[in-house]
Amino acid sequence: MSDLKIIGQPLQSMPWEERPADCKTVLWRYSKNPVIPRDLLPTSNSIFNSAVVPFKDGFAGVFRCDDTNRRMVLHVGFSKDGLHWDINEQPLRFKCEDQEVGEWVYGYDPRVCFIEDRYYVTWCNGYHGPTIGVAYTFDFETFYQLENAFLPYNRNGVLFPKKINGRFAMLSRPSDTGHTPFGDIFYSESPDMEFWGRHRHVMSPAAFEVSAWQCMKIGAGPIPIETSEGWLLIYHGVLRSCNGYVYSFGSALLDLDQPWKVLARSGPYLLSPQQPYECMGDVPNVCFPCASLYDPETGRIAIYYGCADTVTGLAFGYIPEIVEFTKKTNIL
Repeated sequence: MSDLKIIGQPLQSMPWEERPADCKTVLWRYSKNPVIPRDLLPTSNSIFNSAVVPFKDGFAGVFRCDDTNRRMVLHVGFSKDGLHWDINEQPLRFKCEDQEVGEWVYGYDPRVCFIEDRYYVTWCNGYHGPTIGVAYTFDFETFYQLENAFLPYNRNGVLFPKKINGRFAMLSRPSDTGHTPFGDIFYSESPDMEFWGRHRHVMSPAAFEVSAWQCMKIGAGPIPIETSEGWLLIYHGVLRSCNGYVYSFGSALLDLDQPWKVLARSGPYLLSPQQPYECMGDVPNVCFPCASLYDPETGRIAIYYGCADTVTGLAFGYIPEIVEFTKKTNIL
């Protein structure tokens, strides 16, 4: 798709590895995966399902680092190349004017999105059940927590990188207290990052007979990427197998002005648990994407994903190829 336009800032310094000669798939894994091991911190049991963005002359991010008490904790990290990370040993704590909202219970599966002049963090926040926490930072040192976006129970809150029709926009997946055997993606808007409404249904799990890897539940992954063909959304899907849940990820294209309208959706997955570090760990058989880096000029994309709820993996590809794959394998 040589005529595809990709919107974003140039990022020639992004991590990259060329496609192996024998690779016939749209995405390929970093040869030195896992890019972040489980024990990078002396207190970490696992580091996975985390978010990274370009920052200054390198990269910054918010990382899910479950500790050796098996508590779900967030930490800030920095990297010069997106491959070698220094993660702060002290957990991230937010400044919040409302003590009730700001009381820390747990936090996991963060996303980071730059909008206008600041970096917004969304994560699964504990408030009488899982809900979507929202905060912002200018420097990755001080983080200001806002109101939770939604009532419990909700997960996978993913912001769009620009306002839609003058409003902030977010994807989420309403759920319940546990590992739900269901889950649809919804779209919501806000004028001020405090009051959310205009909720719209985006898409449901696919029928088993049509696309089994995403037949039980689905959820948004990295921040959507704006292209001339629509918003490119990488999302995870879950198969309920005879041996438990299997998490893979695929792609969809959403309408630019009405992102709750799906233009195309891949039938085959882009990546599924196949390598030992994806199949073996605290939660076997999981590939869970939470972040991506991309360069509009070359079309390159690097996707960070959680592996078996234990370590962090990295996969590479080209956005034009992913868009073409999504349209070619469309199941709508």
